[in-house]
Amino acid sequence: MLALLIGLWETVTGKLAWLPAPFFAPPRALVEAYATDWPRLLDSVLNSLRLLAFGFIYGSVVGFVTGVAIGWSRGLGYWVHPILRFLGPVPSTALLPLSLYFFPSSFSAAVFLIALATWFPVTVLTWSGVSSVDTRYYDVARTLGANSLFLVLRVAVPAALPHLFVGLFMGLGASFSVLVAAEMMGVKSGLGWYLQWAQGWAAYANMYAALIVMALLFSSLISLLFVIRDRLLSWQRSAVKW
Repeated sequence: MLALLIGLWETVTGKLAWLPAPFFAPPRALVEAYATDWPRLLDSVLNSLRLLAFGFIYGSVVGFVTGVAIGWSRGLGYWVHPILRFLGPVPSTALLPLSLYFFPSSFSAAVFLIALATWFPVTVLTWSGVSSVDTRYYDVARTLGANSLFLVLRVAVPAALPHLFVGLFMGLGASFSVLVAAEMMGVKSGLGWYLQWAQGWAAYANMYAALIVMALLFSSLISLLFVIRDRLLSWQRSAVKW
């Protein structure tokens, strides 16, 4: 099937020229782009992974802590909930001008935007998971002498893990979009920067080559997150597939 699609692609672009050049490059042009420009493309991939890792990890950790805190404490949830409702729906990229002003570098501003895009879904889903835990679990643990810390770490958090992973998947998907947009606004290297650079030079073959790498990379990261989820939540392994 893949060979048939590539053959059709080559026919309508390189042989028959049904699609206008240079906007639609034939497969051989992509192979040439990989062969000649792989150092720049590899450097962009590594920088994107670095930026994504910092932002996603920071956002996930802060979102997890925030979600557990407001899900466990009604008083804290009373004060934090309005902030979530106010800031959560705002796209992170809309805060790009402010982040560039307040942060010392474009890299730190991009990390903040990715972390913010990850923080909201992780917080909301973790909060939902902790607050929906059956109170009978707590009653049984208290009967056996459990303290509040044990209830949070050994009862609330494990029971909320399915919700947490839904938030992580949503946060990872949102972070991809923010990553590309942030890298187009001042970052010196990255897949978003590479796309903008290729478009500026009308190197559409390089642009399509970067898009393929981006699709493979992001799909691999989501697959890795599914593997981690299946290891931790083995009873839900067949619930959602990727």
